[in-house]
Amino acid sequence: MALSPHEAVDAADAAVQAQPQSGRAHYQHGLALSAVGRLDEAAEAFTRAVELEPEQAAATLGLGQVRLAQGDYERGWPLCEARKLIPSQNARPLPMPGEWQGEALAGRSLLIWPEQGFGDQIQFARFAPVLAAQGARVTLVTDPPLTHLFRTLGVEVLARGDSFPVPDHWTLALSIPRWRGTTLETIPAAPYLRVPDDRRAKWAGHGPKGAVGFAWRGRPTHPNDRHRSLPSPELLTQPLQAAGATLIDLTEPVGDFADLAAMVAQLDLVVTVDTALAHLAGALGRPCFVLLPWLRTDWRWLRDRSDSPWYPSLRLFRQPSFGDWTSVIGAVAAAYEDLRP
Repeated sequence: MALSPHEAVDAADAAVQAQPQSGRAHYQHGLALSAVGRLDEAAEAFTRAVELEPEQAAATLGLGQVRLAQGDYERGWPLCEARKLIPSQNARPLPMPGEWQGEALAGRSLLIWPEQGFGDQIQFARFAPVLAAQGARVTLVTDPPLTHLFRTLGVEVLARGDSFPVPDHWTLALSIPRWRGTTLETIPAAPYLRVPDDRRAKWAGHGPKGAVGFAWRGRPTHPNDRHRSLPSPELLTQPLQAAGATLIDLTEPVGDFADLAAMVAQLDLVVTVDTALAHLAGALGRPCFVLLPWLRTDWRWLRDRSDSPWYPSLRLFRQPSFGDWTSVIGAVAAAYEDLRP
C-alpha cells in the first residue's frame, strides 16, 4: 500500500536518522519534503545530499528547483544546469562546441534547442525575440506541433530533425535565464505569441460567444499526472455548467498548437489543470484559471500566490490539502460567476 505524503516524509526522516552519512537518504528526504511544500527543510536536505555526494546531479537539480519555487532565481538557475546530466530531463546538450554562456550576441548566430515538454517550450520561447532584439540571428528549434505557432515570434523556427548550419553559439532553452540573470522582476513580458492568420480564419466562429474552454487532465505519462489531473471531467464541468458556463472541451488536442491557439483566442476563459494549455493561454494573454495540486506543485508556480509573474493573465487556484479538488473547483465556479456580466 502506498504511503501518504506525510508518511513518506516520516519514512524519509527515519532513513536519514538511520543513515546520516548517506547522500541518497538525504536526497530522498529532500524529495519528500519538497513534495509537501516544506521548501526550507527540503533545501537543507538537498544541500546535505550534495555535500555528501557532490556528483549526485539529481540532488543538485532538486535544490535548484526548490530555489526557483522559493523565487530565488539567482541561486536557482545555475543549480538547474544539473538537469543536463539526467537523461529523464530531456535536456541533453548538443554535441558541438559553442554553448552560449552569456557572451554578447550582436551579429552572432544563436541556436536555441528545445527541452522538456510542450509547456516548457512555450514558457521559454519568450526569450527568442528578446535575444534577437539584442542583435542575435536567432534560430529556435522546437517540436513539430509548435513550429507554426512559434513562427509568430518573428525569428527563424525549425522543427526538431530539420537540418541547420553550425551556429556561432547554441543554448538549451531553459539555460537562457541563467545567462540573462533573470529574476522575478525581469521575466520578459507576456503576451508574446499570437494566432497565425491562416488558423484564425480556419477556426473563425468555432467557439460560441462567451464560451469557456477546459482541460481536466494532462498527459498520462507525466510523472505527476496522477495528482495534477482530475479524477473525472464531471467534477469540473458540472459546477461550471451550474454557474452558467457554455463549455468547450480542449482536453484532447485537435491539430497543432496553432489550431489550439485559434480556439483559445475565441474564448472568454480557459480553465485547466497544470498542462501546456495553461502556458498557451498565458503566452497569448488570454484569461485562464489554473488548477494546481497540493502535492508536488511545479516550481514555476512558486508558492502561496494566486498570480504568476510569467503570465499575468493567469489566476492560480491551489489545493488547500492533499487531494482536495472540491474546494478548488468550488472557488473556480465562484470566480467564474464573478466574471459574468
